[in-house]
Amino acid sequence: MNSDELQGKWKQLKGAARQQFGRLTENDLEMIAGQRERLIGKLQERYGYLREEAQKRADEWLMSAKIPAAAGEQHMPLHSQAEEHAHKR
Repeated sequence: MNSDELQGKWKQLKGAARQQFGRLTENDLEMIAGQRERLIGKLQERYGYLREEAQKRADEWLMSAKIPAAAGEQHMPLHSQAEEHAHKR
């Protein structure tokens, strides 16, 4: 998925992210820009979660969203990273 497609998907996801994670600001959502690691970091910052809890919450939400948007260093779809994380448990 190219960066234009990723940005388009994240724009669609921002409303759902705001509903799920009400403490995230518009600036947070703009900064996250579809990147899983940034989402995890902002969840830690805004909710005080430890990294593992933030990952769990982000991954559960991403799995429920089922949106194949690239993220992270590996440029894997967000839902694929969540599934990979779930399989490691």
